[in-house]
Amino acid sequence: MDSFRKGIGMNRLEQLGRWTKKKSEELYGINAWGNQYYAISEAGEVMVHPFRHNKNVGASLKEIAEGIQDRGLDMPVLLRFENLLDAQITFLNESFRDAMSKLDYQGKYQGVYPIKVNQQQQLIQEVTKYGQRYHHGLEVGSKAELLAALSQMKDKEACLICNGYKDTEFIDLGLYALKMGFQTFFVIEIPGELDIILERAELLRVVPNIGVRIKISSKAGGYWTESGGDRSIFGLNMSQTIEIVDTLREKNMLGTLKLMHYHLGSQIPNIRDIRSAVKEAARVYAELVKEGAPMGYLDLGGGLAVDYDGSNTNYTNSCNYSVEEYCTDIVEAVMSVMEESEIAHPIIITESGRALVAYYSVLLFNVLDIAKFEEHEIPESLGEGHSEQLLNLHEVNRNLNLKNIQECYNDALYYRDAIRDLFNHGNISLRERALSEKIFWNTLNKIVKEKNKLKFIPTELEDLESAIADIYYCNFSVFQSIPDSWAIDQLFPIMPIHRLLEMPNCNGILADITCDCDGNINKFIDQHDVKNTLALHDLNPHEDYYLGIFLVGAYQETLGDLHNLFGDTNVVSIRINEDGTYNFVSEIEGDSVEDVLSYVEYDTKQMRKNFKKTADEAVENGYITVRERREILNSLENGLRGYTYYER
Repeated sequence: MDSFRKGIGMNRLEQLGRWTKKKSEELYGINAWGNQYYAISEAGEVMVHPFRHNKNVGASLKEIAEGIQDRGLDMPVLLRFENLLDAQITFLNESFRDAMSKLDYQGKYQGVYPIKVNQQQQLIQEVTKYGQRYHHGLEVGSKAELLAALSQMKDKEACLICNGYKDTEFIDLGLYALKMGFQTFFVIEIPGELDIILERAELLRVVPNIGVRIKISSKAGGYWTESGGDRSIFGLNMSQTIEIVDTLREKNMLGTLKLMHYHLGSQIPNIRDIRSAVKEAARVYAELVKEGAPMGYLDLGGGLAVDYDGSNTNYTNSCNYSVEEYCTDIVEAVMSVMEESEIAHPIIITESGRALVAYYSVLLFNVLDIAKFEEHEIPESLGEGHSEQLLNLHEVNRNLNLKNIQECYNDALYYRDAIRDLFNHGNISLRERALSEKIFWNTLNKIVKEKNKLKFIPTELEDLESAIADIYYCNFSVFQSIPDSWAIDQLFPIMPIHRLLEMPNCNGILADITCDCDGNINKFIDQHDVKNTLALHDLNPHEDYYLGIFLVGAYQETLGDLHNLFGDTNVVSIRINEDGTYNFVSEIEGDSVEDVLSYVEYDTKQMRKNFKKTADEAVENGYITVRERREILNSLENGLRGYTYYER
């Protein structure tokens, strides 16, 4: 009997009846985290709907996956949906416009996309394209990012925010951008930057736009709580901010101070933290106006969260607010301070990156194999000649019932460890050790089935399902494609993209192909808690089993590493048309073996020479024939040109 049936019990299965689309929606929470972009079709396949409020237009991820393979690209594949980026940019800007219209806000909203969230050229090109009608700009934090931005930006009304530490080359590039008509702002991170900016501006005969990044006392929960607060790494404290004002006044340059910026952190789950920080920042902004600075721009940084688990809570992987609520609360908070101080409403800037691009990308991959937990038949009697501990373990298995379930669990652990100790000292055979393991795991499986009948489940027994979970070996690398899952325990929605009208009959965890114990996923989203297993299906020998990891558009692509020399995956960009058809806009082949070897300083030309020399010596010594030599060298070439992931 499979582990899913064992986990929930036969009586429960009988109550469930026929598996339906609705049950899959509830099981995987897709309607909660999908943000109206992802849903399950009547055919039991995951659909992507680019027009949030029109479920009649969509494309099947399974159909797309099969089409990609028909075009000659193997799994894994990173799918990018242009429409979703367009839709999120529109949604954020329109939500701010609606909030400002309803509240009679006299300023306007101009967002900027922080390039660090995903620096891929195709994405930056699309952000500037779809953001142009809203004058949605870019934020950069390095020379490389500034050059990337300047190569893509065409809208002279959009803001170009220069954060980070700036050397002369960085500053000169930004000043030239300002000369060419771009709305470029230099945000002072450390006091020493001001002098060099003013010096270079004078030399290049351009009046700079200055901003200051302040440290506010407000802090937020989540992974990046240290980004805010008095002891945050970046920004100026209040004394340093006043020194900047005084220096600019002394140099008759106070008129260049036009922007105030702060950053509370990324993925802020609680709207109260956001509102509190906005009010504090708005107060500082008002005081800078009173100091005589013209100001005009209030940059509230990032923080707009993505509801990865769909729980709509202030949990780290979620958020307890909508985009509309976020926009309304920000506008209200800024208005309240400005009107109290009788100061004109500023242009509000946010550096929302995660919320814009998370939905844009999905990682698709196939399952290669399953290591299943097998339930073994245990004989009624072991007979004579076995150790006392083995006989006792067998007795625990036979006498287990609902009343003594906790006691039997403790006894099973005790006798298992005792038997291992006997084996390590040479007192029992390997065959007896193997029999003891069958009995132990059979006992654990019986406990899992029985414990779900309890009204109150003991703490020690709560997570036993994960102990008997099947292992699904998947064709991808955690370290390359979703490094945050490994590094900071970020949870992403994961689910099969087809067979969703079939009951998932297994509880599994996912293992990648990196041969590393950390290369696995054993924590999964749940609207009430974190699950330690994922409900999955058995493999069908006649078709691939595809899984998708969703909401991976933010940070994952550029944070990925070359663990085990698995490189970038294939990337396919898709545009879905209003009639439901779709176009493959671009295909980028993933790294070859030769590519990744060159990244770690191997000279592949020299490798070929060395390999050829080794093969020639093997022929001379009679180890291989000349024909085998040719086959071996061909194999080398095929290997170097091959995809770093598992190929059929």
